[in-house]
Amino acid sequence: MASNTLTTPPPVALHRPRRPFPWGRILGWVVLVLILFITLFPFWWILRTALSTQRELIANPTSLGPVGFTWVNFQRVLGQLSPEEAIRLGGSGQRINFWLYLRNSVIVSVLVVVGQIFFSALAAYAFARMQFPLREQVFFLYVSALMIPGIVTLIPNFILIRSLHWENTFAGIVAPTFLMSPFAVFFLRQFFLGINRELEEAGRLDGASTFGVFWRIVVPLSWPPITTLGILTFVSTWNNYLWPFLVGQSEDVRVLTVALAVFRSQTPQGAPDWTGLMAGTVVSIIPTVLLFMLLGRRVINSIQFSGIK
Repeated sequence: MASNTLTTPPPVALHRPRRPFPWGRILGWVVLVLILFITLFPFWWILRTALSTQRELIANPTSLGPVGFTWVNFQRVLGQLSPEEAIRLGGSGQRINFWLYLRNSVIVSVLVVVGQIFFSALAAYAFARMQFPLREQVFFLYVSALMIPGIVTLIPNFILIRSLHWENTFAGIVAPTFLMSPFAVFFLRQFFLGINRELEEAGRLDGASTFGVFWRIVVPLSWPPITTLGILTFVSTWNNYLWPFLVGQSEDVRVLTVALAVFRSQTPQGAPDWTGLMAGTVVSIIPTVLLFMLLGRRVINSIQFSGIK
């Protein structure tokens, strides 16, 4: 008699394919860490020098950490020590009128940011919305200025400022970049093109003028790119050296970047006072670092958004 039971075949062992070793990911992390190290190491070297004493630093120039750890250099830069005390502690007698130069840098940076954003936004809105003959051709020529190195316009600008007798004044320092820049106009125009035209038409139906539509509708909708442009302009102006050095050599209008260069060249001992110079550098970059820590994410998002559009 035949058996009705069905014999089941033995289970077949399933072998999972072996995952390949993630060499690509590891290589990517190694490259990322290497780039991060190359980027941050100069900042660490500046901070290490600022926290060292001048005598110990000269004796141990290759040390990776602070040599003779001290806060004296920051006290010297901020004017909390007399020249005699600074020399006794191993530094130079040279001082930086830090708060005056900080005020001058803030004045110049804020003036440039406010003027450039306002006039660049007006120009960008005109190129994005207003119809006039040869609009696209004029915009192309205007944006072509992005390819012109700034050094080319340095001498003509200096001659103009000198003719206006604006040397050693805030007006002379901010004049070349106060009105607008090609990058700012191009940057804002990309956002204005993406704004819904129906909102502007609704504003005109309510009786708003062209400037009223721009000021009451377009500007409030464009605060993210305007803020981004303001941050980038502030950092660029804050770090600018050559133009303020040529036009604003007077101490009343001298900015921090120029003051640090003057401090380096006027060291009485002959050798530069590197500890004091690096302490001043650390203090001078704090405003821009804080600005990027607070608003840096907005800058990245706005630039990515403009690239997608």
